[in-house]
Formats: sequence, C-alpha cells, structure tokens
Amino acid sequence: MAFRALRRLPMATSASVSRPLAARQFHSTPRAFVQVGDAIPDVELHEDSPANKVNLSKAFASGVDNGVIIGVPAAFSGVCSQKHVPSYINHPKIGEAGQVFVVSVNDAFVMKAWGDQLDPTKVSGIRFLADPTGAFTKALDLGFDVIPVFGHTRAKRYALVIKDGKVKSVHVEPDNTGTDVSMAEQVLG
Repeated sequence: MAFRALRRLPMATSASVSRPLAARQFHSTPRAFVQVGDAIPDVELHEDSPANKVNLSKAFASGVDNGVIIGVPAAFSGVCSQKHVPSYINHPKIGEAGQVFVVSVNDAFVMKAWGDQLDPTKVSGIRFLADPTGAFTKALDLGFDVIPVFGHTRAKRYALVIKDGKVKSVHVEPDNTGTDVSMAEQVLG
C-alpha cells in the first residue's frame, strides 16, 4: 500500500510539557568549538612516522610558547596544496610566527610526503603532523563529516594563533573548506 495511516507518537508524561517523545530539540546557538583562551589539547600526533610522537600542548609549553596551528581537511587536496598551506610557506612573516604546525586527519607517511613536496628544503620551518585517529581534531571540536569524499571525518580548515601556550585567536572557515578567514594574510597580517 502506497499510503499508510499516520500513527501518533506516545506523549511525554509531564505536567507542564506535552509533546511527542520523538520531537527534536533545536538550538539557535552554534556548536562551541575551540575558543580564545583554551588550552591546546593534550593529544599525541605523529611526525614523519608513527614512532615520532608530538604533543602540541607540551611543544607550546617547552620554551617557545607562541605559534600557529594550521588545520586542513586533506593532504594533497587541491586547495590545501595549491593555496592554503603555500600561503604560510611563502608569507614574509612566517619566521616571526613562532612554531608553526600543519595538522590533518591523515597518517604520518602521507603528511611526511606532503610536507616534503610542499617545502622540500624545510626553509619555512613548518612541521607537518598527522592526526591519524582524528583525536586532536575531535578535542578541538573542529571535525566535519565528509565520509562520501574522504571516507571518514576530517578537520575543518582553520588556523589557531597560540600565545603563551593558549589559543589567542581562532580562524575557522564558516563553510568548513573555504579560504576566507584562515589564509596566512588574514592570520599573520
């Protein structure tokens, strides 16, 4: 039968509220991802191989406590490789930025190969880190679902300026993948 009779959902048993149990609650406030003043998540990332663990929380607490964390949806993707990361590699103020890290939900081998391709002489000082399980991205609440394209959750495109080991400014692309607010020109000046 093409049409079925509508069934009523059971009602909540509350004196003040009588709405169906299946009703969804919507909020007009956006999700609260990483905020200014937040500490950097205490999560291990990988550099060059799974054996080389890097903890950005500890890295920014070990003397050089200023810098930038650049988050990208995918290594070797067009916008990440041709526009976003190169905007930092080629920026005249990159040497003054402190420690600079590019983080992506990828494995360490992919990130090493990508870093070697984008900055073969490593003159910029930018380090490429893998977030293989997405734990760092999840701790920042900066993941988004792109399973049809990349097979699993990836990071939104973002840049976090770090000062004194805390987040000083947050630059997250409103559409997750654009380049309106997270390019080096907007972040470093």
